[in-house]
Amino acid sequence: MAEFDLGLKEEDIRVPVTVLTGFLGSGKTTLLNHILTAKHGKKLAVIENEFGEVGIDDELLKKNKRMQVEEEIIEMMNGCICCTVRQDLVVVLEKLAEKVRTGTKLNGIIIQTTGMADPAPVAQTFFVEEKDKAFARLDGIITLVDAKHVEQHLDEEKPEGAENEAIEQLAFADRVILNKVDLVSEADIERVTKRIKDINAFAPIVQSTQSKVSVDSVLNIKGFDLERTLEMDPEFLDTDAEHEHDESVGSISIKVDGDAHMMLLNDFIK
Repeated sequence: MAEFDLGLKEEDIRVPVTVLTGFLGSGKTTLLNHILTAKHGKKLAVIENEFGEVGIDDELLKKNKRMQVEEEIIEMMNGCICCTVRQDLVVVLEKLAEKVRTGTKLNGIIIQTTGMADPAPVAQTFFVEEKDKAFARLDGIITLVDAKHVEQHLDEEKPEGAENEAIEQLAFADRVILNKVDLVSEADIERVTKRIKDINAFAPIVQSTQSKVSVDSVLNIKGFDLERTLEMDPEFLDTDAEHEHDESVGSISIKVDGDAHMMLLNDFIK
């Protein structure tokens, strides 16, 4: 009897994880709001990372009246998910895994990093932590780019030993959303696109205004390639490597009762 190899692969039933990254002001929260209000029928868990002690993006998401009730938002504050609170991510993922085991439906997880995060250590979690590796798969790293200001971030000189986060976020991207293209010229778009491709020649680039893109271009894209990542960064799976932030960037959180007077607040900040 003849035997045939049909080349069929067993379907990967692990929960897909999207890492949403991008430098400060690139439009991550706007994109997340867009995803959560789109009609896609998916039940999503959102892990929201805040650099400071007070959750800002989380409140902006909750104020959106059109948000589907199928979303669950989990805050991780007071540190970058790539270093200070990375172990908290492992704990959160284990809690989500337990919910799925007990019958909760979950079509995807979105991790929104801070603007200062290096996405590599976050991605690493899904290959070195056995429980997380069994429960979820890294689907793709989506990097938001502010078309108007990205070049100044890429050109910024960092202290010795500190990484340029804007470059790292582009280098590890599986898809780049070139946002705010309405604020720049065609010549600017061409120049910025070339710079992005010089850093990452593999990631498709999608142009957007106000972070409005097709949800299908962000979720379940099956974009992450471990072999390609290891070619680019042979130390990607090295758990002892540390991400060093630029210490000139900090965070101060102040809570006040009632409304804030914007003019007085701006005077205080200046």
